[in-house]
Amino acid sequence: MSSRDGHVVPRRQILRLAGAGLGLAVFGAGVVGCGPEEEADVPGGSSKPGGGKNGDSFTTPPPGQAPKPLWQTNAANSNLAGNDALAVIGDVALVSGDPLVGRDMATGKEKWSRKGVTTPGAKLIVGGGTLYLASAEYDGDVVGLDPATGKETWRSRLGKQYEQPRPMAADDRHVYVLAGILEKDFTTPNNVIAAIDTTTGKIAWREQRDAGTEEFGITAAAVGGRLVYTDYRENVTVRDTATGRQLWTKKISRSNNRRFAVHEDLVIVADGQRLRAFELAGGKERWSLRTEEFSAFNDPHVLDGVLYAADSARAMWAVNPATGKQIWHNEDLRESATQAWQFAKVKGTLYGATEFDKDGGVHAFDAATGKLRWTYNDKTGDIQQWYVVAAGNRLAVMHGKRLYGLPAV
Repeated sequence: MSSRDGHVVPRRQILRLAGAGLGLAVFGAGVVGCGPEEEADVPGGSSKPGGGKNGDSFTTPPPGQAPKPLWQTNAANSNLAGNDALAVIGDVALVSGDPLVGRDMATGKEKWSRKGVTTPGAKLIVGGGTLYLASAEYDGDVVGLDPATGKETWRSRLGKQYEQPRPMAADDRHVYVLAGILEKDFTTPNNVIAAIDTTTGKIAWREQRDAGTEEFGITAAAVGGRLVYTDYRENVTVRDTATGRQLWTKKISRSNNRRFAVHEDLVIVADGQRLRAFELAGGKERWSLRTEEFSAFNDPHVLDGVLYAADSARAMWAVNPATGKQIWHNEDLRESATQAWQFAKVKGTLYGATEFDKDGGVHAFDAATGKLRWTYNDKTGDIQQWYVVAAGNRLAVMHGKRLYGLPAV
């Protein structure tokens, strides 16, 4: 069987994933986990009640009224992992923190818990159905866990040359890490991007980064044979995943270290007042869309073939990702205090998690028009940002150190 980027997926890996309850849908993602970009949506769907796992059927609330949580629990979120702090893999919800706990999305009940398995601020990076983390023993290894059980299934053996490699992306062939090169005097003046072969656990290739580049502030995705990443230095860079060869790099006017979107042959970034789409093959700018004066675009997401983004004036945008043509522009939240930064979609409803809590939370929008349907807020007053990830007909929602299961209605 072949994955989406043309690589052959070993039969043993298919059987292992099937046994873990992850199914073959994992191969369709082939990127950095099960965030909102990877959710499979139903074209032309609606927000009607729907059956799900165990025959679930949720009632659509009246206009303006948010649903109540199906369950809620405490989370060990360290608030350091950024946009990769919450993930849903199969039917398991994970929050970056110590202990690392896998929870059943249907009930919120703990399926497994492991203490001392993550480093502070560890990103939840998934590839080929395995969760990859830097070793909490600070021994230069990267470990792979089975998300269904929390058990270690893989470990690299890189030795002492690399100073604490940090996974940044993964696919079915490689784990891509950022690591300092440890010199004899134990300093790390240089850092590299390297690919670890998921079969052998050894370095497949490594490329030294320019002098002065930081080892932090990287956001990355591995898709279609390309490793794409942005950094604090206001760059967007694309490498070949097979060789590590840099295909191109572009300077943008604003640091983009949270999230970008990849659609077919394009990478789309928020660059101040503009959304900009570059060709993955050579970096040529395909299109650019500008927002109003004195506002800037937030993180773009491509869901079900549509690009969604909010701007700093709290307006919402839906855009054709291939052409940059506006589909709709909604200003329902102009008077609110915060805008959405992370999106998920289930059938005909778009969900947006806000950067802060004031007048925010998780918004539900009609995906066809952008009209606000309801807003869920836990009324705790916690100033931390919200997170939302779709999981079938449910939503995993995180706010501060609380995790909720909401019906996707």
